Amino acid sequence: MPRILITNDDGIFAPGLRALAEGLSDLGEISIVAPSSERSGSAQALTVRKPVFWEQVAEREWAVDGTPTDSVILAVCHLLPEKPDIVVSGINRGGNLGENVHYSGTVGAAREAALYHIPALAMSVSHRGRDFDFSVAARCARLLAPLLLREGLPPGVLLNVNVPQPWKGGARLTRQSPKITRNVLDLGQDEIGRDFFVLHEQQLSTDVGPNTDYAAIRDGAISITPMVLDHTATSSLKELSGWATILESSLS
Repeated sequence: MPRILITNDDGIFAPGLRALAEGLSDLGEISIVAPSSERSGSAQALTVRKPVFWEQVAEREWAVDGTPTDSVILAVCHLLPEKPDIVVSGINRGGNLGENVHYSGTVGAAREAALYHIPALAMSVSHRGRDFDFSVAARCARLLAPLLLREGLPPGVLLNVNVPQPWKGGARLTRQSPKITRNVLDLGQDEIGRDFFVLHEQQLSTDVGPNTDYAAIRDGAISITPMVLDHTATSSLKELSGWATILESSLS
């Protein structure tokens, strides 16, 4: 029976995680190890220089007082008797598109799993309203998980999947979009005069490239983006090779 680890960044009791667990329940042995509270925007952050506490909240379910990455590490290295066959992170409340994959705790947890050579899938619902419907994303995960279990993924590759709400049909293999948003800071002061800001994001729809995650979501299609762990700019190695020679000769 396949061993399936579920995690997220919205917290262990988030409705998206519960919808995901229910959707995958008949595929194998489900274990849930997730943050005890919301840790959105934590990327692949680790908790260092302080203890990380956890507690078992149900059978095969643990709440971790840490990040999504902490949760994956704790699950793989301590809580689970055997390494999971697959890790599914989500279902996130909001899309993880374009540059946001660098900040997403949902994607960060899947990246951590890929570091352990475990096929990993990050699931999100792209929606800007209040009422999220996780049913299509749960069905999508239910279809993709057996493919990952059967086919696996190339080393160092994970899948980032975004499901639009509403979904108009179709699914596309996409590439990550370049930045098409701008950061908006709402500035203010607290009651004792300290300056603060609240970060918002404004989408600029004029430069949505073809075959990108944003383009698929704009058209109401599911976006499936393969992502890699290796950040090396291979095409630049030859171009920049002389720089090492300059440093070497100058420092000698």
